Amino acid sequence: MVVEVINLDKTYRGKKVLITGGLGFIGSNLAHELVKLGSDVTILDSLYPKGGGNLFNIKGIEEKINLNFADMRDNAAVKQLVKDKDYIFNLAAQLSHVESMENPFEDLEINCLGTLTLLEACRKYNCEAKIIFSGTRSQYGKIVYTPVDEKHPITPVDTNGISKHAAEQYHLLYYRTYGIKTTSLRLTNTYGPRHLMRHSKQGFLNWFIRQTMDNEVIKIYGDGMQVRDFHYVDDVVQALLIAGESKKSEGEIFNLGGESSNLIDLVRLIIKIAQKGNFELIPFPDERKKIEIGNYIANYEKVKRTLGWEPKTGLEEGIRKTVDFYEKNRKEYW
Repeated sequence: MVVEVINLDKTYRGKKVLITGGLGFIGSNLAHELVKLGSDVTILDSLYPKGGGNLFNIKGIEEKINLNFADMRDNAAVKQLVKDKDYIFNLAAQLSHVESMENPFEDLEINCLGTLTLLEACRKYNCEAKIIFSGTRSQYGKIVYTPVDEKHPITPVDTNGISKHAAEQYHLLYYRTYGIKTTSLRLTNTYGPRHLMRHSKQGFLNWFIRQTMDNEVIKIYGDGMQVRDFHYVDDVVQALLIAGESKKSEGEIFNLGGESSNLIDLVRLIIKIAQKGNFELIPFPDERKKIEIGNYIANYEKVKRTLGWEPKTGLEEGIRKTVDFYEKNRKEYW
């Protein structure tokens, strides 16, 4: 398969782009990059109290973007926002596995009703927009084999995995039925600057970094040998942009991947970089044990072969960049 020549500057310069959840972790990093590329960027974000939205995340580009404080479930607001957009990066979501089990109805509304609101608005008012959706490895649930490719069974272990999978399938349905150009990238553990740091419910790597920087003891569940892979946020942003640029992404699902590590080695690396901290092993709490998926390593050959994307940032380099960012901006995130 021939990979298309990628020219992101040519693709996005002067184009109108909507980022849902754009004050959050990935969305804000994407916004910074799109501003550099010369896009006309609009952010939709409700600043959901349990979420990762943070106005500091757009520091330096505040005057170069359009900011709309709306909820994805608000038909009137979404209808107006999608009308003239060339690209829509649909990143707004409820992300917490634990929260999804504690409040499944809210998880369903945010992830599924919000998605349908957006897709229906595009069907009625802008069927030409290209929509890139952020899926998740949690859609796979209990891991049967590694590395995990896109054909792996879908057996989510929590309601968040189910709602995210349903949202992804809505995107693909609107592609097949209405010809709306959609694609889904299934992300693994994304880390880096501008991540929520108040709690651990939206990603444990950044939480481990915070604990280490605070010289706290990191508690690792089980024997610590469970394996995950991790990708740095800049690499994820590039994948989103490339997927938006390529016609070959339309109607497709792609895994993203990164560098893998067991949790003990990961924590030791963070401690080495931060030059402080310690860890201990503790038994799995019951609520966590029920949603533990086993080892996860992504097979991202499809996106590499089709779109030419692969991760560029190694785990040590990415963690160093992340620690440096939070050392400079701790008060904005702690």
